[in-house]
Amino acid sequence: MLAIQGPHARHKIAELVTQSRGQLIQQLKPFEGRSDGDWFIARTGYTGEDGLEIILPAEQAPGFFNDLVGAGISPIGLGARDTLRLEAGMNLYGQDIHQDVSPLAANMAWTIAWEPADRDFVGRQALEAEKAAGSKLKLVGLVLEERGVLRAHQVVRIAEVGEGEITSGSFSPTLSKSIALARVPAATADRAEVEIRGKWYPVRVVKPTFVRHGKTLI
Repeated sequence: MLAIQGPHARHKIAELVTQSRGQLIQQLKPFEGRSDGDWFIARTGYTGEDGLEIILPAEQAPGFFNDLVGAGISPIGLGARDTLRLEAGMNLYGQDIHQDVSPLAANMAWTIAWEPADRDFVGRQALEAEKAAGSKLKLVGLVLEERGVLRAHQVVRIAEVGEGEITSGSFSPTLSKSIALARVPAATADRAEVEIRGKWYPVRVVKPTFVRHGKTLI
């Protein structure tokens, strides 16, 4: 599988593939994937950018990879993929979300199909009880205005409210600042502190979407 992400990804790839695959690429909606011969092309990327994932026979991959590089599409590593999804405020399973984290405490309530009302999915009763009572935790974005790096598991302290924890943190290449996702008490407002190597640093609390499609949102 080759994942090609970026504002011009679909246009550039459409010029490199067969006519039928080019048409398929233009027709794909977000979160949709379809087959064309022995290729499966999807628009389900998890980087905060638009783009495609192409699953193809292994023997065809090197040639297609070289075609992509020849078209000016640069290969990147998982580090770049992680900073992109963090800038977009996207949860990473096993880090920001896992089986012990409620979707209501992770900004993932939009993924729950509450209707029809008689749909008795696993966990519905617990989620409805939490929804009625109001979640005690929420996922926020943090921006470190001073020099330093925010990392997972650092303690977040909110005056007169309580403490939380960073779930993902890194340096944002787009913003040139250190940013993080953190799970904190629901009463948290717009200021907090983070402990970095035994010292407390002030951070700004923002909506957990820092950059989307190249536009700064904070």
